[in-house]
Formats: sequence, C-alpha cells, structure tokens
Amino acid sequence: MRSSGSNGGHGGRGNHRGAGNDRDDKQGQGRPRRPRPEERRYDVGPGATKDGPKAGRGGAARGGAKGGPKQGQQRGGRTAPARSREYEARAEERNRERYAGKKDVKLPKTFPGAEQEGERLQKVLARAGYGSRRACEELIEQARVEVNGEIVLEQGKRVDPEKDEVKVDGLTVATQSYQFFSLNKPAGVVSTMEDPEGRQCLGDYVTNRETRLFHVGRLDTETEGVILLTNHGELAHRLTHPKYGVRKTYLAHIVGPIPRDLGKRLKDGIQLEDGYARADHFRVVEQTGKNYLVEVTLHEGRKHIVRRMLAEAGFPVDKLVRTAFGPITLGDQKSGWLRRLSNTEVGMLMKEVDL
Repeated sequence: MRSSGSNGGHGGRGNHRGAGNDRDDKQGQGRPRRPRPEERRYDVGPGATKDGPKAGRGGAARGGAKGGPKQGQQRGGRTAPARSREYEARAEERNRERYAGKKDVKLPKTFPGAEQEGERLQKVLARAGYGSRRACEELIEQARVEVNGEIVLEQGKRVDPEKDEVKVDGLTVATQSYQFFSLNKPAGVVSTMEDPEGRQCLGDYVTNRETRLFHVGRLDTETEGVILLTNHGELAHRLTHPKYGVRKTYLAHIVGPIPRDLGKRLKDGIQLEDGYARADHFRVVEQTGKNYLVEVTLHEGRKHIVRRMLAEAGFPVDKLVRTAFGPITLGDQKSGWLRRLSNTEVGMLMKEVDL
C-alpha cells in the first residue's frame, strides 16, 4: 500500500507538470513566449546581431543621434556603405558649378526700413563699446550723438560705419574694427613688433591679438613708460607727425645741484647736432639731496631727444620714464601691463589730431 501510494503521489505530480507543459504549448501557438531573464539578449557588446549583443546601446548601437557616426543606411534590407570624403567633395563641386552662373537670390524685404542701407546708429554705438543698445538709445534721446556734424534726435537712424563720422559728446567714435592699447614698456624692451636678434620686443606683449597691431612712435630701449599700439593707420600717422605737435611728458632722474635757470634754458632751446630742441614745460618734481626728479614736456619726437637735451645742458639722465602721450597718461599702470583704451580716451586722441 505504501509503495502504491508513493507511486500514486509521484504520478500526480508528474501529471501536473504534464498539464503545465500542455498549457505552455497552447500558449506558444498563440503568441511568443516571454524569455526568461537568463535567456534574454541585450543590445550591448561588440559586433552584435539579432542573435547576439551589439556595440553600444539602443539607438547609439544602430548609429543613431546619440551614438557615433552612421556606418551606412538601410536600403532594401541591406546596409549601404558610408560615402567617402572624395565623393562628397565631388558632389559639392558639381553643385557649385551648376549654380555658378546664377544670380544671388535676394530675400524679400518684409520689415519696415529694410530698403534702407547702413546700420542702425544705436547698434553701431553698442558695437563701439558705449553700452547696450538701450543705453545707446538713451544717448540719442539726450541729444549727445551727432552724425556728420548734425545732432541726431530720432531713433533708428542708419549710418555707414565706413564713411559717416559719428561723435558722442563731441568726441569721434571709432565705428570700425579698430583696436587701441597702451603699454607700459619696461626698460630693455625694443620698440619694434619683431626683433631678428631675438631680444624682447613689443610684439611679445600682443601675440594673442586677433589683428595685427603696430606701435605709435618709439621709445629708447632703456626708456620706460607709455607707448601706444593700434591698427588705425591714419591715427598713428598723425600722432607722430610734427604738424599736429602732440605733447609727450617724461620724468627724468638726474644728479644736481641744478641751476634755477635750467627750465628757461630748455624752453629757449638747446643746440643739438641736428638743430635746436625746445621743451614746452619743465619743473622739479622731487629732490633728495643731490638727486632730482624733473618733468619735461615737449612735442618733438626726435631720437633720444630728452636724454640729449639734458646731457647737453650738463645733466646726463640716469633713468627716463614717459608718463603721458597726449591725453593718455600712465597712471597706476604697472610695468609690462597692456590695457585697452576707453572710448573717451580714443575720442580725445582723435580730437588731438583733428580726426
């Protein structure tokens, strides 16, 4: 009885499994069976196909937006090879030849004032550094802006930055892509943009600029102080031309004692080998014993002019610093520092030479 019961028990369990298998078979005929976790294939891994994992995941593995470059496009169930660069270049050249003889297509002018030429005045002022467009509109509202000698009162006036003269508060605005810098040149730096002998020069301070700059005038190698750098050729030419007489101010260290009439002698003129040289202004700034710090202002730009004048008067210069070039002063600018000139400073420079 025990063995038959045992056999019956096993038989019951066996029949239950069999019934389960029958149900699985029936379900399999209607819809695909969900694979078990250990049977699933994931969309990852190198070189995968429908029977194995793929490289990358999801859309990335199929060359989608989040993956790498597409390896080809599906055409009729096949994978088309990617186009080569040579093919793309030839196609672009054919298209260029096809449309070379056709006129440029002009878009319709649908906004008010589109038929006008030039740029809006407030946009030109904003690009020149006078603040946001709204701030520049306020300048116009305050009647502080003039174009070609006439004060502008209405908004939206268009100007040609290449031809029209724009002024703010009477100072000319550099409307084109000009750059203006002041460098406090250290002693020992050559006043050239390049030096074939490999010495330190002005170009070493502006190597990261987008446009080519050039220096306005020169300073002796051992002379320190203000030297201007710009890409505005006409301004640079006028600033150094004797006709405009732009003043330069220097501080010189000399050893005294000095006579009271030294300033008068310098203003009256010192005879040099290349003619008389006259100072516009002279004063003693500081005295410590026999050491004097004197200020000399003149509008000439001859080579070593200050050193030669003081040496001819009997006082060789130990150290010389140019503290001002026209309206541009050295201030607290440290040695070797390059700074961009403000719009006001640029306007004053242009006014100095009638630009």
